Amino acid sequence: VPVVESGGGSVQAGGSLRLSCRASGTTFSIVTMGWYRQAPGKQRELVAAITSGGSTNYADSVKGRFTISRDNTKNTVYLQMNSLKPENTAVYYCNAAVYYSGTVSPYWGQGTQVTVSS
Repeated sequence: VPVVESGGGSVQAGGSLRLSCRASGTTFSIVTMGWYRQAPGKQRELVAAITSGGSTNYADSVKGRFTISRDNTKNTVYLQMNSLKPENTAVYYCNAAVYYSGTVSPYWGQGTQVTVSS
């Protein structure tokens, strides 16, 4: 299942960016879609996730600043990032958890760079 992100870039602290991710080429159920990030020298971590029913989960560090949303008809997830901080600089990866025949399999995008300057 190809997963393609877009919307990364460079912004000054306090600015905003909107990331988009589409999982294409599948008629199977996408249970959860989410955004993860990995900064240099650090492990990949969950930023936010959303189920097909609209339930959301956020990392504590982004609550109140980031909003995840989803368009199930387009298999697309969005991440609106406001009040960005330099520590939000990372490669952001989209994940789609696809259900098929009793198994849920993860599919990852190639990542999009987000750079926040002070």
